[in-house]
Amino acid sequence: MSGTDGFEAVPATEAQQGSTSPGGPRDLDAVYDIPVQVSAVLGRATMQVSQLLKLGRGAVVELDRKLGEAVDIYVNNRLVARGEVVMVDDNRLGVTMTEIVKSDRGG
Repeated sequence: MSGTDGFEAVPATEAQQGSTSPGGPRDLDAVYDIPVQVSAVLGRATMQVSQLLKLGRGAVVELDRKLGEAVDIYVNNRLVARGEVVMVDDNRLGVTMTEIVKSDRGG
């Protein structure tokens, strides 16, 4: 799943919007409209090309995750959170975030 499927924009509260003082949240207004790619990864599998070529309709690829395990949520190919798959409508899936992943960003 990629794009913004399953995520709902929530309006910021007055406290989150902050004031127009230098260094405040208003300085981030310029980045709010930048699109990002959001992906939810159910699991991964490694196989040889010969195995891949033998796959056909109805083939099952076993992933490295167990049933009920959290899915990884990536933003622009960077792991940012883990979550659970949820049903949004009768035929759409979404992901609810259950854990934010802290990154060690040196710099």
